Amino acid sequence: MTMMKHFLGAAATLALGAGAALADPALIYDLGGKFDKSFNESAHNGAQRWAEETGGSYNEVELQSEAQREQALRRFAEAGNNPIVMVGFAFGESLGEVAAEYPDTKFAIIDMVVEEPNVRSVVFNEHQGSYLVGMMAAQASESGTVGFIGGMDIPLIRKFACGYVQGVKAVNPDATVIQNMTGTTPAAWNDPVKGSELTKAQISQGADVVYHAAGGTGTGILQTAADEGILGIGVDSNQNYLHPGSILTSMVKRVDNAVYDAMSAGTDMETGIQVMGISNEGVGYAMDEHNESLVTDEMKAAVDEAAEKIASGELEVHDYMSDNSCPVE
Repeated sequence: MTMMKHFLGAAATLALGAGAALADPALIYDLGGKFDKSFNESAHNGAQRWAEETGGSYNEVELQSEAQREQALRRFAEAGNNPIVMVGFAFGESLGEVAAEYPDTKFAIIDMVVEEPNVRSVVFNEHQGSYLVGMMAAQASESGTVGFIGGMDIPLIRKFACGYVQGVKAVNPDATVIQNMTGTTPAAWNDPVKGSELTKAQISQGADVVYHAAGGTGTGILQTAADEGILGIGVDSNQNYLHPGSILTSMVKRVDNAVYDAMSAGTDMETGIQVMGISNEGVGYAMDEHNESLVTDEMKAAVDEAAEKIASGELEVHDYMSDNSCPVE
């Protein structure tokens, strides 16, 4: 049985025991919790897969506050963990400070670019995957109105939204896309009640499909969509199983693969920028027994054709973060 060392909660719990093995990898989750059924949980799944396949062990920590980011990085680096993987753009500033102080430690950050020689920066083409689920939303919608609910209002989440709108409009140029963000602070990632309220508001405006990119807040969004008889679209992890028959699909962002790859490489992990998109199976859409009755062969064929064109470069989806703008609304 694989032994893992769990470190949860406040500052004191970040202290590492004397038995921590050198060169064990470490994983630091973003706010919202390891079992958020989305972004963090995908990272956890990747680490678990690595541990189960190799028999190795890793250290992990769930942060309780912004202030713990730098502290967690330093504790793991001082303990000899290598590589140290962190999930979320918000680690960028802290990692920029810490990486230079530990040149012999490899770090991997997901969703942010940190230009240090010992850092792997993993970024995703979320706009490409969002385009595909936007196409599906437009095909499934009977009202011609669909919705998007983001978590924290940041350019990365607007990147999801813009890709989604482009996909919707590619199928139905006359469609209406209602967009809301949950908030402007990290609390927006873990507010299911607010997510539920926003979903009800969009339904009142005619939305019959709602896509979320809101972390833990998404549980409230998908629950309300199911309760109100409309379709939800999950994100990051395959969330189809949460409400079988009510979730049209999920835009899967293979954070699990990014974590698995980093841990598998170990201290030999190559650094620099790694881009994961449709062409290398970094993003896509989920099909399984939970949503197969909702997706027709025609819908799937259209989306798969678009995916092939995106992968080959024939179809280009605009990246909001390239110029902080979206060509369609």
